[in-house]
Amino acid sequence: MPYLALLRHGQSQWNLENRFTGWVDVNLTAEGEAQAARAGELLAASGVRFDKAHTSVLTRAIRTCQLALEKAGLLWLPVVKDWRLNERHYGALTGLDKAETTALHGEDQVKVWRRSYDVPPPDLAPGGEFDFSKDRRYEGVSDLPLTESLKTTLERVLPYWDQSIVPDLKAGQNLIIAAHGNSLRAIVKHLYGLSEEAIIGVEMPTGNPLLIELDANLKPVAARYLDEKRAEKLPDPPK
Repeated sequence: MPYLALLRHGQSQWNLENRFTGWVDVNLTAEGEAQAARAGELLAASGVRFDKAHTSVLTRAIRTCQLALEKAGLLWLPVVKDWRLNERHYGALTGLDKAETTALHGEDQVKVWRRSYDVPPPDLAPGGEFDFSKDRRYEGVSDLPLTESLKTTLERVLPYWDQSIVPDLKAGQNLIIAAHGNSLRAIVKHLYGLSEEAIIGVEMPTGNPLLIELDANLKPVAARYLDEKRAEKLPDPPK
């Protein structure tokens, strides 16, 4: 039975500044680097023999993956990068301070944008500071979003899951996915068959690997955060 480790990147500079980050390519803080290295220690101590890693094309996830693999003595593992594992696109909220945005639009509206399953923020205006259409990472991608909800994040994560991750797991490989809070929440929703209401309450702590044991049908049979002191509540295994 394969193992899957879901690792949210360590604290980023915009996590620290409490800004909507999404696809903006910010780096880790010193604390985020320490969290990533600690994640590597925890992965090594788990006793699982990992075979491959998947990550996004954003620096904070890539560096988290590298720092964790280095600390675990696994820097030689193959790593696949794909934009479909990126964080949720926050549209017109991108770059804004969360507290200032709440003061401007009201707590209820911001809560809907942040935590509802299928209500995205307003579109990002093209041609501005955070227009990603000219970024080389996305060359050849014809359907880049201008905003996303968790629902549409899942809709672009799921094809990558089916095409690139499922075959690895079915081949018996143990995988690490170093990505982002919302792309990983999308995977958790899919794996556990969670309802739209249930996934809203699921949180992914930074730099704390969630190790999931899967059965032959890739259904979770057991799961635990490797740093118990920073663990979040886990969904019940699917029936």
